[in-house]
Amino acid sequence: MLTPEQNIAEEAARAGGAVAARYFREGVAMRTKDIANLVSDADVEAEHAIAAVIRKTFPSHAILGEEAHEGDTTAEHLWIVDPIDGTTNFAHQIPHFAVSVAYYHHGVAQCGVIYNPIREEWHSAAKGQGAFHDGRKVQVDDATRLDQSVVGVGFYYDRDAMMQATLEAIGDLKRRQIHGIRRFGTASLDLCMVGLGRFGAYFEFQLSPWDFAAGRLFVEEAGGKVTDALGNPLPLARSSILATNGPLHEPMLDVIRSRCPQ
Repeated sequence: MLTPEQNIAEEAARAGGAVAARYFREGVAMRTKDIANLVSDADVEAEHAIAAVIRKTFPSHAILGEEAHEGDTTAEHLWIVDPIDGTTNFAHQIPHFAVSVAYYHHGVAQCGVIYNPIREEWHSAAKGQGAFHDGRKVQVDDATRLDQSVVGVGFYYDRDAMMQATLEAIGDLKRRQIHGIRRFGTASLDLCMVGLGRFGAYFEFQLSPWDFAAGRLFVEEAGGKVTDALGNPLPLARSSILATNGPLHEPMLDVIRSRCPQ
């Protein structure tokens, strides 16, 4: 049986997804926050729809969102939401984006949902209960060497030093004979790809909590490991990230740690 928080996470993701899907089909004007960082009325309206669902049941809980909610990350009860993760894909009519909703208690992830409303694809996880894709329990792959895996990567909006560091890390990984690099532009879904066993690893040198709050739990509940790119515990703050199937974590750190901007 789902907990009340799990039920609300799904209801909130569905509400945000309905807004995003409507704008995706009907069109929306995009605005620029900074270089390559887009936002639209869809992002803002979807976040408000998500927050309304949460507050209806949990009015005293804090909400941290990308667009309009600045909840305290030290709050006992904290919801972390990304109304449209993969906004650039969304803006260019690429149906690879997601709504991400996670609930944390005393800073520990309890449940999370990542929902692609165009493909009607659900990824969910709950602490101690496992990770599920469209209702089917999933787990990470069993690769033990980098040359057995595809690696996912993300690029932050920075087009200078951080971009160069990421490109250098990709080159190092290619020289380790990985099967390939994939960059799909939606961090929450990239993390799900690790939990689904499709990527052996995924890394990015800067993400915000709403980008990884639900996805990190999905990876962990699927049997994987998540840290920052230096191997430290992942904070509820802007951070680098490395998610792997577990056996590939140290080999990945050996490659990317030296490239991670300090």
